[in-house]
Amino acid sequence: MELKEVLQVLEQLAPLSLAESWDNVGLLVEPSESRPVKTVLLTNDLTGAVMDEAEAMSCDLVVSYHPPLFRPIKRLVQRDWKQKIAIRALEARMAIFSPHTSWDSVKGGVNDWLVGGLGSGQVSVLSQALGGASQIHKLEFTVTSAEELNDVMKELKTCDRESTLQYSAHRPDNGGFHVSVTCSDSALPPSVQALLRHNAASLSLSILKLEKPPLPGHGQGRLIVLDQPVTVATAVQNMKSHLGLSHLRLALGSGQTAESSVRTAAVCAGSGASVLSGVKADLYITGEMSHHEVLDAVAQGTNVILSDHSNSERGFLAVFREKLAVRLPDSVTVVVSKADRDPLEVV
Repeated sequence: MELKEVLQVLEQLAPLSLAESWDNVGLLVEPSESRPVKTVLLTNDLTGAVMDEAEAMSCDLVVSYHPPLFRPIKRLVQRDWKQKIAIRALEARMAIFSPHTSWDSVKGGVNDWLVGGLGSGQVSVLSQALGGASQIHKLEFTVTSAEELNDVMKELKTCDRESTLQYSAHRPDNGGFHVSVTCSDSALPPSVQALLRHNAASLSLSILKLEKPPLPGHGQGRLIVLDQPVTVATAVQNMKSHLGLSHLRLALGSGQTAESSVRTAAVCAGSGASVLSGVKADLYITGEMSHHEVLDAVAQGTNVILSDHSNSERGFLAVFREKLAVRLPDSVTVVVSKADRDPLEVV
């Protein structure tokens, strides 16, 4: 199966448009000489140990949840371990793809898997994902004649070459044409300048910013209202079992005990404080929070469970393996890394 075909399947399972704007997702390393993809390795972090594993199995594509290349780089040298990974991948003609926050956001992704460890209940999204429409401004104005309308539209088309200009025009009883045009954010300044050169249009111009539509079920973080409340102690045991961990870190909220009831829980895989902050819930579950972020949650009476960063994400790889494998031909093997692990352990 060609690399581009596998990438299309990955994009269908979790569109990259769902990723956060700051993230670095998608195809990060592409060999100059492509080869059929026969083995795909899934990992949470592409470390040196995981790269050893990938090379040993002659892997063609590594899907690394965390992007091994994140910040801009000016050189590829052996002194930096992440650059060394990229060099090794290129030398082995191995592609690297990272989904990161698109997996967090997508319905049925990392956060839905994480919240499922608590039990059944009503789940909602904490930070709603929005549609990525490029045309986000509406310009409304009036022109006096069909000739002026044609002239204006010719000028506006030159202002937004990246997308197809969409407009409607109708003629009210008092003559002239009332025109409505949608344009992209980058095309707004030149479009306004063009309209200001026409007297009738400049005098009647109004600008509306269009809201992007919400994408139900997609977004960062999840809030669950459990069908049956559990104690804090039971929630801890449920999450240990779900994450496959023998230990978790627990901070009891002010006035709470291990036998206190948990009906609502807010979860965010990875480092979730920015998503969970201010959310009213009996329990927060995430990978890591700073000392002061935990203190803030405890002060408002919220219990906190921390698993360490990647432990809150890694278990989803097995779920995703099944989703991906059924969409690929039998000639492609999808494997979850055995060398991948969180760098921290309880000793």
